[in-house]
Amino acid sequence: MKPFRSTATFVLATLLLITAWSSAFPQTTKAMDPLPKLLPVREQQGVRESWLKKRLDTMLLPMMRQQKIDMWIVVNEEFHADPVTAYITPPLPYVGRRDFFIFADRGGDKLDRIALVRYSEEHLKYFFEVLNPPGKDIPDTLRRLVEERKPKTIALNMGGTRGVTNGLTHDSYKFLAETLGSAYEPRFVPAAPLIVEYMDTRLPEELETYRTAVALTDVLTRRAFSNEVIKPGKTTVGDVRWWWLQQVNNLGLDVWFQPDLRIQRQNQETGKTLQFLSVAEESEVIKRGDVIHIDCGLNYMGLSTDWQKMGYVLREGEKDVPEGLKKALTNTNRLQDALFTHIKPGAKGFEVYDATMADMKKLGIEAMIYSHSIGNQGHALGASIDFRRPTTGVPFEPPFREGSYTSIELNTSTPVSEWGGQKVTIMMEDDAYLTKDGMKWFRPRQTEFYVIR
Repeated sequence: MKPFRSTATFVLATLLLITAWSSAFPQTTKAMDPLPKLLPVREQQGVRESWLKKRLDTMLLPMMRQQKIDMWIVVNEEFHADPVTAYITPPLPYVGRRDFFIFADRGGDKLDRIALVRYSEEHLKYFFEVLNPPGKDIPDTLRRLVEERKPKTIALNMGGTRGVTNGLTHDSYKFLAETLGSAYEPRFVPAAPLIVEYMDTRLPEELETYRTAVALTDVLTRRAFSNEVIKPGKTTVGDVRWWWLQQVNNLGLDVWFQPDLRIQRQNQETGKTLQFLSVAEESEVIKRGDVIHIDCGLNYMGLSTDWQKMGYVLREGEKDVPEGLKKALTNTNRLQDALFTHIKPGAKGFEVYDATMADMKKLGIEAMIYSHSIGNQGHALGASIDFRRPTTGVPFEPPFREGSYTSIELNTSTPVSEWGGQKVTIMMEDDAYLTKDGMKWFRPRQTEFYVIR
């Protein structure tokens, strides 16, 4: 190659090259947003404690009365924390052999709140009367607290269908039964209905923090499905997975499940695990022409996200995503639209499912729906819309609540003409919240493939 004769000639040639490149490869996604700003740890604690104060001062007593619960005892064990503990106490490590957080209704306008703990902590005193007797005196102290209040019902974290409602261990149950004796053991009742209502009720103050968590998940996912991370023919599934995990770790956060990737290829059937496309092995190399999918989520300030997006790796000489794949993605958007028309405050999940699937049948779209509540956990307590649920609902599963968050998780399968009629499954998951006027996205949903060049 001969050198350019002048700087002007070089600049002109460079501009022409850039223009030609841009024309050949039109942009199909927006420019990357910057990572949202996260609060320092100290400020995170302050915000979460303000949420806790509102919950304990204004929410819990009416909920206990609604459930006819006079006393609620949450037992937290060393290295075996009850999943509810972080949301009824300041979110701190509790390392006592066995700590007790006691809420008692004595008929007034405020709850008795007592922390019977092995090791005292300053932040506990903001929310509880803290008792810190020697370990040998804990059984007598607990017995005295209960006998002074004479509750007719004592709710314990048991009796539900989900792990978060069943945090009480067998050993702790035996301790309570032996300590409180035959006079009180018959008064033990499941706290599961109370836990569902408490954990499924979102505070208005949490909304923007959750939006930040969703924005962070979105930006990291877009970057993962770009040429920043993926070099076709070289990058493996494991490379993308561990890049995503490293970014979350760099921010001082963690995840609630391992991010998964799936790959669909022309003339190659993707296996299935149960009813879903199988996750790709970490050693699998991402190739040109691949349709790729990621399922991921992170934790920020006691709130979890859940997110699924689709990408396409352009073949050599391709300028855009094939039209058949675009149609397949549009079908999943149509499924989302139909679902949104049926979710209203008070609606039951199985009713929403039946109505939406009837819409898809009319449109001739092959669809699956497995949407779920989200919030303090990725698979949170609350209403769900799921083909695996019995049509009559399940115990303790509430209707949709105004203000609640839902992970809109679903897919459609569409024959793609450019792939010889081979079906391609477009799986999406976006977090949304329910208003009196219906569901709203926290972030704009995906309406076109993320393109890897």
